[in-house]
Amino acid sequence: MAASLLIETRAITRRDPRSGQVLLHPADFSLHQGERVALVGASGSGKSVFMRALALLDPLDGGTVHWQGRSVSHRRVPAYRRHVAYLRQRPALLDGTVEENLRYPYSLHVYRGMRYDPGKARGLLAAAGRDADALLGRQAGDLSGGEAQIVALARTLQLDPQALLLDEPTASLDPDSALAVEALIARWLQDDPARRATLWISHDPAQARRVSTRHVAMQAGGTLNTESAQ
Repeated sequence: MAASLLIETRAITRRDPRSGQVLLHPADFSLHQGERVALVGASGSGKSVFMRALALLDPLDGGTVHWQGRSVSHRRVPAYRRHVAYLRQRPALLDGTVEENLRYPYSLHVYRGMRYDPGKARGLLAAAGRDADALLGRQAGDLSGGEAQIVALARTLQLDPQALLLDEPTASLDPDSALAVEALIARWLQDDPARRATLWISHDPAQARRVSTRHVAMQAGGTLNTESAQ
């Protein structure tokens, strides 16, 4: 039985709002349940532009994004973002402790009906090789870049998204922290490998091979499917 289609783009485009320059030419893409996809390409080829458009963080100038077979209307954007999570290169944490950051999403309307689970949060931190007892009480502003990214990722994963859109999440991290982020995502995937999916931008060929089973190459603002990564 074929895996269900989670996300599909149909000729989505983006222009610079000031100059009108085309940043993303009509791009078609699909992500199915259970897929691990690496988005690769030279700097300036449009990978982050495409990723932000896919996450519906920037307005589209053409085309549509479909989720579970339906176009994502304005009304469906909050639900889409609830299930399709975007993680950027440099994490944005709130002032306060690590635990306060982990608790914060549950105060938002879109996550009504969900409750913060301390055990789950601790398990995610442990999967990244971090001591939860030592980390939860620390101030977010005192964390290293690697620690902050792990906390931002754990904050997202505890909410059980269907797919992760990862915009070079380890590009600014030391090798040990980068591997810890990879381990945490691998743990999340293992909990439901047939349903969860990732799209990961990486400039590191070795990492792209580790984290994916399919590569999509982007050239001059357009995507091109390539062979299986493994």
